[in-house]
Amino acid sequence: MSVRDLLRASGRVDLARIDTGSTPGTDKAAAKKQLPKDAGALEAWQERLTAENARSILLVLQGMDTSGKDGTITHVVGAINPQGAQIADFKQPTREELSHDFLWRITKQLPAAGKIGVFNRSHYEDVLVVRVHNLVDESVWSARYAEINEFEADLAHHGTTIVKVFLHISKKEQAERLIARLDDPTKRWKFDEQDLVERGSWNDYREAYEDAIEKCPGWFVVPADHKWYRNWAVARILIETLEEMRPEFPQPDLDIKGLKKRIAETA
Repeated sequence: MSVRDLLRASGRVDLARIDTGSTPGTDKAAAKKQLPKDAGALEAWQERLTAENARSILLVLQGMDTSGKDGTITHVVGAINPQGAQIADFKQPTREELSHDFLWRITKQLPAAGKIGVFNRSHYEDVLVVRVHNLVDESVWSARYAEINEFEADLAHHGTTIVKVFLHISKKEQAERLIARLDDPTKRWKFDEQDLVERGSWNDYREAYEDAIEKCPGWFVVPADHKWYRNWAVARILIETLEEMRPEFPQPDLDIKGLKKRIAETA
């Protein structure tokens, strides 16, 4: 069974029943052995995607604070040629962004043809944070599920394959990672006391994620308590997606024999 089949969410999702420490499809020794091969495969497929220059991939990374969005980008997306990647990090909206429709800032960051785009957080923040903190009326955020589905369907129609990954960690693991940040002088800059405020809304966020995953299909739920598994799983999901897309190197109509002769004559 493919990793995508193992981790694909379907129907009503109960995140509390999904073991954040599980490692479906592999173990640490096998994943460590596979990682270099997967890095090579991912780079090779990305080169084909770039050469084809007709379609793109959009990797959407969502998860609780400390779930490993940055780490996934470093260890998985970092395996490909940086010229083939397009990364966007969505923080709290600016005043200008708030003056537009919630998809406005998202549309500006969509990957070009031939690129693997990565969203560190995404348009889903507008059915997550705004819901949990009552930043807009329920009538507003609840209508956004349909808008998101329409938006994503349009992207798919125009050649962008969307890969949506929810990095699923436990509340206990989050606490350990927050403490580790405080203990490490090189990581303290990443600590934000707002993380503790968000942590206090853990159950509300879980419910919001469950609704988003159910109402906007196409998600993979990746158990992320083990960083090695998170990296392996996301890499495999991307590789399997590219294998299904099968981008091909273009074959221009060239006079190969004549061109080789001309090159030899100028040697």
